Amino acid sequence: MNFVLEIPEDVLRSMKLPEKERSERVKAELAIRLYQTGVLTFGKARKLAGMTKWDFQLVLGREDVPSRYDVSDLKKDLATLEKIRDRGE
Repeated sequence: MNFVLEIPEDVLRSMKLPEKERSERVKAELAIRLYQTGVLTFGKARKLAGMTKWDFQLVLGREDVPSRYDVSDLKKDLATLEKIRDRGE
């Protein structure tokens, strides 16, 4: 299922952006705010923005949006590193 967001023409015209950049910028702004408010995870938000995880992380940094990386995330990352290390031995 896809979701179509309708933006009134006068609002589109009032955006201080080149017309060809509007769609990408609106998706990125929406993704940033939905991540910031906890509505979307990092992965889903970056997918909405159409960015790599590195590019999305850079955008979040420029916007002063802190990462939501908690102890649970750390434990998952450590477990992944253990698996990788064990395969290498």
